Amino acid sequence: MIRHLSLFALLLAGTAPQAVQAQSEASQTAGEDGTELTDRLAAQVSEDRLRADMDTIVGFGTRHTLSTQTDPERGVGAAVNWALDEFRRIGSRCGNCLDVQSVERVVEADGRRIPTDTLIRNAVAIQRGTERPDEVIIVQGHYDTRVSDVMNATADSPGANDDGSGSIMILEASRILSQQEYPSTIIYALLTGEEQGLYGAQILADWVEEQGMRVKAVLNNDMIGNSCGSDGFCDAEHVRVFSEGLRADSTEELRALQRRFGGENDSPGRNLSRWLDDVATDVPSGMQVREIWRTDRMGRGGDQIPFLDKGYPAVRITVAVEDYDHQHQDLRTEDGVTYGDTIDELDWTYLTRASQLNVRALHRLAMAPMPPEVTADAAVRVDTEITWKAVPGAQIYEVLARRTNEPDWPEPIGLTYLDRPVSANGSAAAEGGTFTYTADLRGDDWIFGVRACNAGYCSPAASAVPGGAFEPLSASEDDSD
Repeated sequence: MIRHLSLFALLLAGTAPQAVQAQSEASQTAGEDGTELTDRLAAQVSEDRLRADMDTIVGFGTRHTLSTQTDPERGVGAAVNWALDEFRRIGSRCGNCLDVQSVERVVEADGRRIPTDTLIRNAVAIQRGTERPDEVIIVQGHYDTRVSDVMNATADSPGANDDGSGSIMILEASRILSQQEYPSTIIYALLTGEEQGLYGAQILADWVEEQGMRVKAVLNNDMIGNSCGSDGFCDAEHVRVFSEGLRADSTEELRALQRRFGGENDSPGRNLSRWLDDVATDVPSGMQVREIWRTDRMGRGGDQIPFLDKGYPAVRITVAVEDYDHQHQDLRTEDGVTYGDTIDELDWTYLTRASQLNVRALHRLAMAPMPPEVTADAAVRVDTEITWKAVPGAQIYEVLARRTNEPDWPEPIGLTYLDRPVSANGSAAAEGGTFTYTADLRGDDWIFGVRACNAGYCSPAASAVPGGAFEPLSASEDDSD
């Protein structure tokens, strides 16, 4: 949640009284303005625009990855071309603020779901940050579709919920957020090749790595448009957020450290999930989050996985309950049951509210600093020394503690305040670019973390455990060298 920093908490951190008063007043004003702006942006989500975009993309007949790429009206080629053009139209309204690219690669036949060498194209729009352009948030959904036979590239395959719903949300978010400027970069991505093996996500993840980008968060929205399951059970109040526990890029060394110091429940993705739950809780009337503590659904996967494999913090956002009659099905009616992923099965109120949650989250993530890298020393002592590295854009650091068996972070136990935000080169940081806070708590019984904040916006927490940093492990190893 957006937290107003109390006088008492700042005094705990040892801040001078006059600075406390000034900061308390400034942060409350900034926080209130930030809350109001977040609300205004979320309120701009238009169901009419979502419906119009859905009509357009379903109108391509099929968006199967193996469908035609040359027909101007039908197939994945026409669909991707339209999405790229739409991103360009959106960018033209903000002074060409979107760098629109077809991030693509020819994928060689895999003997499985890619029978011949196939061009995989992603429609990508990049809204570059004004202060930290290499610090990125990615919001993505897959644009391709399928029917019962995953290799059937010619049958009508509307893919309204899976994943037309995520795709049109991303277009709508780009329309709204491109009218603002952000310190961090937002990447809007419509991916193809998901149904054939997560190929589009792999291509984008490779491209992000090649660009040297620092990934703050990946929000993979896959099916956010219906509220009732195939058994008739309905839940219109929640989306599920799936997050990994142990890191996918883990090493033997990290696993050994986690056995000694913990961290099984404190991956960056898990803390991103907790942060999203806070974002939802701040608006009780809006879409709420049900955290699911596993990488994806049982025996299944999504486009967040190639990013997790590289060590990037990523989650899957999806419906509270799935309707299997209207997912991966040929269009047909059998024994009075209608099958197929069609527009008439969507819950537009649910999709609108899920889109508003995404807009809120993207706005806050793009405004907040990067989570810091945190360590804790509590060995053979009755208190705990928490140390973290300075991050660009941070003005306040919230120090957090929770019992090892508690699921979520409570209110901060202390704060560290700077007289100005940390600059891009860390010049406003403490000596050596690090900060230290000593908690009067026995570390064996607690998990510690730190959030970086500025002007009412706070990052997700980074836990003071092995593997808790929002960086690929390879990057952390390079830093330590």
